[in-house]
Amino acid sequence: MSTSSPEAVKKLLENMQTDLRSLSMECKKKFPPVKEAAESGIVKIKTIAARNSDILATLKENSSEVVQPFLMGCGTKEPKITQLCLAAIQRLMSHEVVSEAAAGNIINMLWQLMENGQEELKLLQTVLVLLTTNTVVHDQVLSKAIVLCFRLHFTKDNITNNTAAATVRQVVTVVFERMVAEDERFKDIVDQPPPVQGNTNRRSVSTLRPSAKDAYMLFQDLCQLVNADAPYWLVGMTEMTRTFGLELLESVLNDFPRVFLQHQEFSFLLKERVCPLVIKLFSPNIKFRQGNSSAASPAPVEKPYFPICMRLLRVVSVLIKHFYSLLVTECEIFLSLLVKFLDGEKPQWLRAVAVESVHRLCVQPHLLRSFCLSYDMKQHSTKVFRDIVNALGSFIQSLFIVLNTGNPAATNTSTGGSGAQGAAQGAAQGGPGAGGQGGSLTTQAAFEYRGTWIPLMTVSVQGSAKATYLEMLDKVEPPSIPEGYAMSVAFSALLDLVRGITSMIERALAKEEEEAAVRREANPDQNTQLEPGAHLVWEEMVSACWCGLLAALSLLLDASTDETATESILKAELTVAALCGRLGLVTPRDAFITAICKASLPPHYALTVLSSNTANINKAKKTASKTAPLAKATTTHPPKMSRGNTGASYSIQGQSVQIISSSSESHQQVVAVGQPLSVQPQGTVVLTAKNIQCMRTLLNLAHCHGVVLGTSWQLVLATLQHLVWILGLKPGVGGALKPGRAVEGPSTVLTTAVMTDLPVISNILSRLFESSQYLDDVSLHHLIHALCSLSLEAVEMAYGTNKEPSLFAVAKLLETGLVNMDRIEILWRPLTGHLLEKVCQHPNARMREWGAEAVTSLIKAGLAYKHNPPLAQNQRLQLLLLNPLKELSNVLHADIRQKQLESVLQILQSQGDSLGPGWPLVLGVIGAIRNDQGESLIRTAFQCLQLVVTDFLPTMPCACLQIVVDVAGSFGLQNQELNISLTSIGLLWNISDYFFQRGEAITQELEREEAALQKQAQEKGEPLNRPFHPAPPFDCLWLCLYAKLGQLCVDPRPAVRKSAGQTMFSTIAAHGTLLQQPTWHIVVWKVLFHLLDCVRKSSTTADREKIESGGGNILIHHSRDTAEKQWAETWVLTLAGVARIFNTRRYLLQQLGDYFKAWEVLLDHIQSAALSKNSEVSLAALKSFQEILQIATPVKDSTMSTDALAAMGVPPVLIDPLSAPGPGRPLLRSDSMLERLTSYNGAELQAPPPGEESTLEDAALWWSAWNTWYRTGTDSTRPPSGGTGTDRPSFVPSQPFLTALVQIFPALYQHIKTGFSMEDLRKLGVILHGAVSIPISSDASPFILPSYTEAVLTSLQEAVLTALDVLQKAICVGPENLQVMYPAIFEQLLLFVEFSCKPPQYGKMETKHVANAKYNQIQLFTPAEWVALNYVPFAERSLEVVVDLYHKTACHKAVINEKVLQNIIKTLRMPLGLKYGCPSESTWKLAVSSLLKVLSTGLPVARQHASSRKFDTMWPELANAFKDFLFTKSTPPDNVSIQEFQKNEAIDVEVVQLISTEILPFAIFIPKDFVGQIMAMLNKGSIHSQSSSFTEAEVDVRMREEFSKVCFETLLQFSFSNKVSTPQEGYISRMALSVLLKRSQDVLRRYVDDERLSGRCPLPSGQRMKLDCQLLRQQVTEIIFVLKAISTLMDSLKKTQPENVDGTTWAQVIALYPTLVECITCSSSEVSSALKEAMGPFKDFMQPPVSRVQNGES
Repeated sequence: MSTSSPEAVKKLLENMQTDLRSLSMECKKKFPPVKEAAESGIVKIKTIAARNSDILATLKENSSEVVQPFLMGCGTKEPKITQLCLAAIQRLMSHEVVSEAAAGNIINMLWQLMENGQEELKLLQTVLVLLTTNTVVHDQVLSKAIVLCFRLHFTKDNITNNTAAATVRQVVTVVFERMVAEDERFKDIVDQPPPVQGNTNRRSVSTLRPSAKDAYMLFQDLCQLVNADAPYWLVGMTEMTRTFGLELLESVLNDFPRVFLQHQEFSFLLKERVCPLVIKLFSPNIKFRQGNSSAASPAPVEKPYFPICMRLLRVVSVLIKHFYSLLVTECEIFLSLLVKFLDGEKPQWLRAVAVESVHRLCVQPHLLRSFCLSYDMKQHSTKVFRDIVNALGSFIQSLFIVLNTGNPAATNTSTGGSGAQGAAQGAAQGGPGAGGQGGSLTTQAAFEYRGTWIPLMTVSVQGSAKATYLEMLDKVEPPSIPEGYAMSVAFSALLDLVRGITSMIERALAKEEEEAAVRREANPDQNTQLEPGAHLVWEEMVSACWCGLLAALSLLLDASTDETATESILKAELTVAALCGRLGLVTPRDAFITAICKASLPPHYALTVLSSNTANINKAKKTASKTAPLAKATTTHPPKMSRGNTGASYSIQGQSVQIISSSSESHQQVVAVGQPLSVQPQGTVVLTAKNIQCMRTLLNLAHCHGVVLGTSWQLVLATLQHLVWILGLKPGVGGALKPGRAVEGPSTVLTTAVMTDLPVISNILSRLFESSQYLDDVSLHHLIHALCSLSLEAVEMAYGTNKEPSLFAVAKLLETGLVNMDRIEILWRPLTGHLLEKVCQHPNARMREWGAEAVTSLIKAGLAYKHNPPLAQNQRLQLLLLNPLKELSNVLHADIRQKQLESVLQILQSQGDSLGPGWPLVLGVIGAIRNDQGESLIRTAFQCLQLVVTDFLPTMPCACLQIVVDVAGSFGLQNQELNISLTSIGLLWNISDYFFQRGEAITQELEREEAALQKQAQEKGEPLNRPFHPAPPFDCLWLCLYAKLGQLCVDPRPAVRKSAGQTMFSTIAAHGTLLQQPTWHIVVWKVLFHLLDCVRKSSTTADREKIESGGGNILIHHSRDTAEKQWAETWVLTLAGVARIFNTRRYLLQQLGDYFKAWEVLLDHIQSAALSKNSEVSLAALKSFQEILQIATPVKDSTMSTDALAAMGVPPVLIDPLSAPGPGRPLLRSDSMLERLTSYNGAELQAPPPGEESTLEDAALWWSAWNTWYRTGTDSTRPPSGGTGTDRPSFVPSQPFLTALVQIFPALYQHIKTGFSMEDLRKLGVILHGAVSIPISSDASPFILPSYTEAVLTSLQEAVLTALDVLQKAICVGPENLQVMYPAIFEQLLLFVEFSCKPPQYGKMETKHVANAKYNQIQLFTPAEWVALNYVPFAERSLEVVVDLYHKTACHKAVINEKVLQNIIKTLRMPLGLKYGCPSESTWKLAVSSLLKVLSTGLPVARQHASSRKFDTMWPELANAFKDFLFTKSTPPDNVSIQEFQKNEAIDVEVVQLISTEILPFAIFIPKDFVGQIMAMLNKGSIHSQSSSFTEAEVDVRMREEFSKVCFETLLQFSFSNKVSTPQEGYISRMALSVLLKRSQDVLRRYVDDERLSGRCPLPSGQRMKLDCQLLRQQVTEIIFVLKAISTLMDSLKKTQPENVDGTTWAQVIALYPTLVECITCSSSEVSSALKEAMGPFKDFMQPPVSRVQNGES
């Protein structure tokens, strides 16, 4: 119910009347005036109540009268009455019915009471009611009321004192509250205060309103009183304490800051009165040094007084808090003082309250920001903020330094404190064991550093500075400060400072970012820049405080033994580091991170990145201190922090303290023992629980603040790497770390506590790198860069050691790459570049392996990732991803290449269909094989290639097909694995099949691409650079294939060469139809001839050393046991292949411009091969020669039969694709063969047009072939120039070769016969002669030679004769002018005939006769002998040919002119003369029969041409031939049988018969000499020549009776020729007769002598008897023959005309008679009867006949 409501008013009136009645009653007896006044008062009240509607107002107006009775009552000094009156007055006051005058009266009355010492408490109550219920009391009245209260405060009664103190406080508050209310009422009226005159204490009071004036006066007097000066306004003050005054000042300043801020007058008071006062009162504290003796200074220094000092600090706190903006300079002084109070020399209590004050500042970040703005950022100003932080740090540090003197509380650590603290300390020092077995006793949180133990207490709630000692207003003596209290407050202050600053700045930054985002949304185009002002302040704040914070926090972290405290410290360090990062302050950020890193690692752990970073930070600190000039002596060097092996040195505010004692680590629980990560093993290191805690903080920092870490990533990651190593975490799949054992050294020892932590740590580590996906690009780059640097260090460390390397960096690079696939482009190059250059090439296998694992995993992941846009539409990205795969090819280590190729295989299997433009890279990787890489690697690569060829050819761009060919070729060329080489050749065949199948599609795509490239090249003004340009692109593909096969055809390995050669020629044969005509030009010149050149070169330079085995246990056949022999096979294959192509594609090739030139080159190759020293090559060359000479014209047939295709060289595999085996897999053809052939090359199917040109060209080709044949023949049959006997000649052509060579001629001759000249024939003869002259090696002879007894020709000899036969037949049917060649052919044949008796010599080589070749006695390894062939059958066949030919050509003019007959006879003379001396018996027999045949043909011709004398020289030759044969000097062999002898004699008889029939009858045509020679021969033949001695050698000599008889008969026949028609004939007869008679005389005489002799001899022995019988038989036969001849002669003489017989003949006949008579005594009856017959006719000549001639001849 309000005091103004009617009920309240009514009640008030009633109460007042009651009070007045009571007063009247009390005073009735003693104080009548009072009674009267009371009663009149009652009347007055009733009157007011009756007359006025506004009772309260009227009451107030009349309040002086109304109050008077009560005032009078108080004056009675009667306690009861006084109490009653005071109560009534209070009631009036509470209803606000007291006027100003009444109030004055009341106060005066109260003053009286106070002076009387009555009702003190009631007085205070009344004053309070009066002042609080209304504002009527002002100015002097108010001051009197206030003085009254002060006076009561200083009474002797405690209760009164305290009540008065409270009242004063309340009254002072009321005064200021009134002023605030007054300001509120007048806030809308702006009044300009008049300018201030002078500078008096009371200045500007006149301008204040009443309440403000009161307040001003009150505050001014309070200052006066505290300063011990007289008050101006509070008149009547008798006593005052400073402590109370300071408390009042503090409360006013604290409760009414706006008053001072809004009113200049009050501000002036603050500046002019309060601040000097505070500074003055502080002076004892400033000057005092603990422990200074009074004698040291001239005047004794006043000791600090705790109550004043504490209250001053409270005032200062308020001043700073509320009036900092007004009192900038003063605050600077206060703050500097505050910093000084923290000095170690000050009393402990002073330091405690000072640190509490600092704590109060620390929880006000905005205030701190203002300090920074006002001082630290101003030039020539004290760096107040920095000093505060540094002072706090120094303070904390100083607590750990045990001074020798000073407050015992500080040094109490040695005794362990007292009571509970000591117990707690003991437990803490006891470590984990102190808690007993249960460990239930919780140790007190504390800091311990190098022997100093400081407990940690809970002093205030986080973020509030609840002071303990600043609140001890009742204490007069300095309190005893518990141990650890100051540390705890300082610790809280530090944490609050960090928390406050960071949260303030973070909030501001967040707000800025929000605003920026809003602005960006509103104006997306505008580039919003934040104002730098705010940032400068924050940066300055951080720059100012970080050194001190870091020093203090690091020290505390080191000393902390409590997990919670450690956590708080770490959190503080983390937040500062993150804040520095956000503000871009690199040095402080790195410093804090370094601190956390160091704390994570074992003590004294050598980690270069941290120590170097510390050095940099120290340098930065020094620079920072230089740039801030020293404003005051208090500014000191920034803190330094280092951590070495000798101890720790913490320096703050210039106090550099080196502490060498045991470290606080002793209190830490060891949770892990492991090996340090270093080059040299250094034993083991231990990790404590605190290290693990720090590690977690580090992880937290990296995880939550990775964005701002920048270059610090390096510190963080380096530390994590070392920790991970010590804990034994090893990378697993995808780079995640898993617990694993160390590979060498003492294995890692982990407690169960950390074992359970490990998976968590591992998980956090992984999450840390997973969270990199949320980093911005720049931060991500920093992370990658840091990992790369870390990896570089690990790489360096791993050099030259087999130790397990640290794979942390590589594993985490992989993890980071894998989670950032969506923006892989920005990090790909640095990431893969590092892995490729540094890690994959490392000598340490484990390091390499991981590098490769990382690269390949990233590539596979990159390709598998669903990019946007997809990879198929983002060529650049795809190539970027695949590029490192290619780069891996440059690494020489096999394990890396293996990994690379395995991943290629996986990529092919998973992404093969979508590689598109990446194919060249992938193929490049597959093809980057080298021979030094080992089999398994090549095998893996080859698997990839096989997969490509079997599955992916259709999906790849056609431009890559050429690369596939190259790659397949490179596998063929590798020499590690023969099977792969061979299989790759099969792949090339498959590829060619694919080309054939997809020809049209490939052509179209390639042509499109070609057009695009052409356009690009034109735009650049460059020619198109492509192999085999300008052939069409599809043809180029084929050419590349052929070129690659061509390279394989000259591989060092025979099997590869063979396979490649077969494949190449098969491919050209099978698919050559697809090539356009001009491309064939390239095939011929660049592929085929180039290949031939290479093969020829290699073959001619190949090694001839024997190869023992073909690798493994494979034995090599002797025909392939040298490189030369193996190359020979290749040469054979190649030449045959090229020749076949020339054969099958002749008409196509002939349409090329330079076919003739190509033909010549081919022939040149054939020639050089034919002249090769290798018989296999030379023989094959000739086969190729034969092949190209026997070209068949293709059948022209509209249906294109299979035969026709085959004739064109299309292999069966294409004609019947379903059934043909073929080297590749069978391919179904979609279109018909005919269409394909015609569409690609119609020209192929047309025969050349008839016409002169082609005929001429053909002739030129054939003559070119003839020249080649001639050169080959000449060179191969030319005998070796040097070397006799023992020297084995360099090379002797084999028989098959020579045979093949000669066999070529007939075919060749058919084409060149029209122009074949005599000179050509001569050349041919030389070659044929040379060929047959060549001997053979004895080791080959058993296979070639017929046995000597067989009259068989060798193939070569047959071929030679065939060649001549072809010629001869051609001449025969040819024109007459060819017949001049006959003599040359005869000459050649006759040369061969001579071989029968005189085998030809091959140079100077010694040859054994064939009969002497020891076939079965050839010993192994003896040098082979050279064996001359058995030329007899050949010579004989040649002779037969001669006879046959002569028979046909005897009459030809050339034959007559060239004396062919004479040459034949001359040639035959040798075998005829040798007769039994001939190598073969058949020879002379054949020679005789041949001679007879030839003469039977030739003699008539000779006679016919007798007149021309063309045959004159022939006759002597013939005579000699007859003579040599009939009277041979050779004796028949011993074993000749009688029958054989008789056969031979019959041959002689034949010759004589020829003479008698063909020669002698035609004597008139024959030269006389010749006839004479013939007669002499016949004579010689008709006489049986018998030796007169009986030697054994002549026993077997048989007489040729029949021969003699025929000779004799012939003689006789021509002796008495009745038809002497010419003198010539008569001459012959006379000659014959004379010879005959002379011979008869000789025989008879010899017989008579023998008969006579034998009769005288004694009987001989049996043998002698036998011999005699034989001789006798011969003589008897002969004598009988002579006697018969004589009888015949006698008969003839009788019949002949006497004139035909000259005298000498008669004389000879008559002379015979006596001899005949002597024979009568012979013993033989046969002789006797013959003698009778012979002597009988003599009776007719016993008397001389009557001569018809008168004059006979003398």
